[in-house]
Amino acid sequence: MFASLVGTYLDLLLVGAGRYSFPSRPFSEIFTINILFTLFILPVFSFLIILVLKRLHPISRYLLLFICSLFVYIAEQIAEQFGLFIHSTYWKHEFSLFGYLLFFIVIWKFYSWQVSHR
Repeated sequence: MFASLVGTYLDLLLVGAGRYSFPSRPFSEIFTINILFTLFILPVFSFLIILVLKRLHPISRYLLLFICSLFVYIAEQIAEQFGLFIHSTYWKHEFSLFGYLLFFIVIWKFYSWQVSHR
């Protein structure tokens, strides 16, 4: 749920700032962001990452998070070729690489904090 909230607010912020847009999205007349991604794909992907991270050594966790960020970095460029994304001329895909790495670290840290405070 936390991943969905963070992803939704980041998309709202970046779409509102004109950094990128989603020309093909569900309920485009209501939402400026792709709610399919922020409400389903991102939370499921985050959940799967957490399942794996729980079983890894701390150094391996950050390596996996970097690999996942690299995957998203590549997937985003492929999605752009299919017309699912349009980035502004100021956008550099490296923003996504480091942005997703930071996003996944925050999600992992939030999960770890939550588990330690039960």
